[in-house]
Amino acid sequence: MASQERISGVLLHITSLPSYGGVGDFGPAAYAFVDFLVRAKQRMWQVLPLNPTGYGSSPYSALSAFAGNPILISLEQLVSAGWLNAERIQGLPGHSGACDFGVAFEKKIPLIEEAAANFLDRADGDVRQRFQRFCQDNISWLTDYAMFSVLRRRFGYASWNQWPREYALRDADAMAALLNESGRELAIEQVVQFFFSEQWAALRAYCTERKVKILGDIAIFVSYDSADVWTHCDLFELDDQRRPVRVSGVPPDYFSATGQKWGNPLYKWGVLQERGFDWWIARVRRNLALYDVIRLDHFRGFEAYWSIAADEDTAMNGQWVKAPGHALFNRIKEIFGELRFIAEDLGLITPEVDELREFFGLPGMRILQFGFADRGGHLYLPHRFVPNTVVYTGTHDNNTTLGWWRENVTPEERKLVEIYLHPVEHDTQIVWAMIKAAASSVANICIFPLQDILHLGSDARMNKPSEATGNWTWRYAENALHPDFANQLCALMEMTDRDGYEMAKEGESAGAPTSQMNIMQKEIGDQPASPPTEIPAR
Repeated sequence: MASQERISGVLLHITSLPSYGGVGDFGPAAYAFVDFLVRAKQRMWQVLPLNPTGYGSSPYSALSAFAGNPILISLEQLVSAGWLNAERIQGLPGHSGACDFGVAFEKKIPLIEEAAANFLDRADGDVRQRFQRFCQDNISWLTDYAMFSVLRRRFGYASWNQWPREYALRDADAMAALLNESGRELAIEQVVQFFFSEQWAALRAYCTERKVKILGDIAIFVSYDSADVWTHCDLFELDDQRRPVRVSGVPPDYFSATGQKWGNPLYKWGVLQERGFDWWIARVRRNLALYDVIRLDHFRGFEAYWSIAADEDTAMNGQWVKAPGHALFNRIKEIFGELRFIAEDLGLITPEVDELREFFGLPGMRILQFGFADRGGHLYLPHRFVPNTVVYTGTHDNNTTLGWWRENVTPEERKLVEIYLHPVEHDTQIVWAMIKAAASSVANICIFPLQDILHLGSDARMNKPSEATGNWTWRYAENALHPDFANQLCALMEMTDRDGYEMAKEGESAGAPTSQMNIMQKEIGDQPASPPTEIPAR
C-alpha cells in the first residue's frame, strides 16, 4: 500500500465515543467526531476491530472474525428507522463516564433484539430486499454465526467446547433441528448483523463524502471460543477432543517480562495453503467491504509465529515456527489487486519480516515513544524514517504521551527527549512536541491517539497488554472536542503538507499563509502549544 499522499489521522475506537447507552456506538457522537476530523484536516480515522467481543470486551478477542459487534449499533438510529419506540430507550446510561459493557449487554442488547423482531414483523419493500441481499452476500459466515450465537445463549454463554456433544461437534442432525426449531431466533441474529452493516455503511459514507478514510484492524489470530473455530475446526491445531494443542503469543518484550500468552489456537497453515487460503480470502473480502485500509495486527506472525504448548503457564517456553506469508499475500494480491494493508511490525522484527513487508510494499509502523530507551530504539525516531511509513506518537497499547512522560520515562530518557526535541518546561508541552515531530516527519501517514490530542494522562489509557482486566473502557467527555484542538491540528497539517492541498500549477505563488495558519502560527512555532484552558490536562 505504498502511498505518495501525506495525510494524518486519529486513532479512536468506536466504544470510546460519548454515545447514549453507556458504550460508544454508530450514533450522533460518531458523526460529530467525523466533523471534528474534518475541521482539524485529519483525513483518516483508525478504529480497532469491530467484531463481537467475548470475556474482557477486548476487540482482539472476538467471537467471530466476520460478524459485527451488536453493542456498536445505535439505539437512536433504530428509533429513527421506526424499529423501536422512543420510550423504550429511556433511562439507559448516559453519554459520560467509562464504558460499562456489562450494563450495555444487559440493557442495550435486548432492545436491539426487540428492534430486530419488529423488523421481521414489519419490514417490507426496499429495506426487506436489502436485508435479503445482505443475507445472500454474507451466506458464507452469517448462518453459522447466527447458530453459534443462539447456542451460546442457550447454554449460558459457555465456551462451545462445553456444549452438549452433538452441538459442539456440529452433528448434522442437531444442526438441521436447530435450523428448523429456532428459525426466528436465528433470523433475529441475522437482522442484528444487518442493522450493524447498515449503520456502519452510513457512517462510512459520511466519512467518504468528507474525504476521511477508515483504517480498520485485523487481528491475525481468532479466539478459541469463536464461531470461526467452532465452524472450521479442521483449520486449527486442535486435538481429537477439539482442544488447542499449541497456542499463540509473543516472547518476553517491552510490554511483559514473561511474554504474552494470548491463547488463540494456531492455524494449520499447510491445510490453508492447500485450499488456496480460502478462509483468509473470505476474511479479507469481508474487511475490504468495511474499511478503506486495513492494519494487519502482529504482522510478524505472517513470517513466523511464536508457538506455545497449550498447557504452559506463560509465553516464555515457546518457539518460532515459519508461516507462508509470501504465498498468502501473493494469493490475496491475485484476488484483490493492490494490497491496502499497513503492517504492524512492532516487537522482535527480523530481516525476514522486513523482507516480507518490503516485498509487498507495505508501510510499517513507528512509535515515537519507543525511540528514546536506548540507541537501538532510534529506528523509531523521525531521522530514520522512510516515506512509506506510518508514525504514531503512541498506540492503544501504550500509555498516553502525557502519562508516558509523567510515569514511564526515566531521567536519562528525559534528557534524550529534550535533546532530540527541545526542553520541556511543563509536562503538557511534551504532547504537542511529539505530535509536531510526527507530523513533520517524512512518513506519509501519521496517526495520533485522540487522548494525545486532548492532552490526557494515564487515566485515559485504553489498554495495558499485560493485564487481563480493566481495559478498553475509556470514553472521552462530551465537551472534549474543543475547537482550539481542531484549529491547532489544522494549522499543523497545513504547515506539514498533510492537509490535502494540491498546487494548481507549477510556478503559481505559494507560501501565503491561510487564515488558520495565521491564527495558530504561534502554536506551531518553536514552543509547543498548551491545551485550551477550558479543558485542563489531566
